[in-house]
This record gives sequence, structure tokens and C-alpha cells, in this order.
Amino acid sequence: MFNQKAIYLLALVLLLQMPLTWAQTVGLAGMLGAKALLIVDGAPPKSVAAGETYKGVKVISTQGDVAVLEIGNKQHSLRVGDAPAQVGGGISEGAGGSRVVLSAGSGGHFVTVGQINGQAVQFLVDTGASAVSLSAEQAQRMGLNYQKGQLIQMSTANGMVPAWRMKLASVRIGDVVVYDVDSVISSGSMPFVLLGNSFLSHFQMNRTNDQLVLEKRY
Repeated sequence: MFNQKAIYLLALVLLLQMPLTWAQTVGLAGMLGAKALLIVDGAPPKSVAAGETYKGVKVISTQGDVAVLEIGNKQHSLRVGDAPAQVGGGISEGAGGSRVVLSAGSGGHFVTVGQINGQAVQFLVDTGASAVSLSAEQAQRMGLNYQKGQLIQMSTANGMVPAWRMKLASVRIGDVVVYDVDSVISSGSMPFVLLGNSFLSHFQMNRTNDQLVLEKRY
């Protein structure tokens, strides 16, 4: 009969032999000539040419603002501004981090892959936005019941449009998570989810040249 210590050691050996997998998130931040600017798991944008592989993601081809990628032995077509592709599953990276480091992409904008309520999105840092802002189309894709939120009117270049205020259960970049984040869902179209001050206000922000560091305050 096994004693308690032997059972513990056997369980530990079995755990170490298990294949650990995690979801991989890949976004297309832009195109640099014929190269794709990839954001993989929240890392800074990386220019990758056709035939090259970066963090396990292979660029098959590029044309215009579309890149064909091979992720996890499957091909995905991504257009600039599309929702990030997310593949894999199992044991995800843990939360509880306190520091985010972002690098400026083309045009000097800070774009990164993250998650809203566990759904992959592509963020654009916008210190001029009071809240995390997304379109109704993006909200529907994530299964957000935004029409039960507070109905408001929002001023745009095309006039006043209906919008809804609601709380997001969680907003995550890398291993840093903020809970109960105010958001605004607009009926207009948006290429990115704007990472506004309802998220950014939780951080001390420091920019040095093309690098933005967010240190969580609370």
C-alpha cells in the first residue's frame, strides 16, 4: 500500500509529464511594405516577412492589408484591425501581474492584444477616451449584452449616435487584469477597441521614446 509521501511524489511525476498548453493570441497591427506587423500574446509588434516564423506563428503570404498566417498547424487570414486570432487551450497564463510594457507601432500608436471578459481583442491605447470604447459589432462578437446598459447619445464626426454604458467584468493585457471596468459601446464602426482611462487610470504611465510602461497602482 502506498504511503502519503509516495502518492504525492507519484502525482507530481504525472503532473510534470502532462503537456502544458495555453491559448495563443495573434493580432495584425499593420503592414510594413510586404511584411506583417504581428502582435503575439501581447508582445510588441514585430515585422515578419512571408516564409518567416515568429513565436510559433508563420507568415504564409501578405497582400494589401491582409496576411495569411499559420498558427497551430492551421491557416488563418487576418486583416488589419480584425479581432485577433486565438488558438489553443488548456492551462492559461496566470493573472496577478502589475506591469505592462508596450512599444509603439507604425504611426507611433500603442497597439496590443488583450482580452475583454476572456475574449481576444486588439487594443489601441487612447488617453483621450474616458472609458474603454468598442463598437456594437465588437460587443456582439464577444457576447456582451450591451443593450441592457445605460443608453446615451455620443457625438461623432457624423453627428449624434446611440451608445451604451456598461461594466466589463475584466480587461486583461498579458498577466495584468483590471476588474469591473467602465466601457462605452457605440453603434458606429471601430477598427480597434480603445483602451481608455477607465483602464489606464489604474496605472502610473511612463513613456520613454517609443516605449510605454504601465505600473499598476491599485
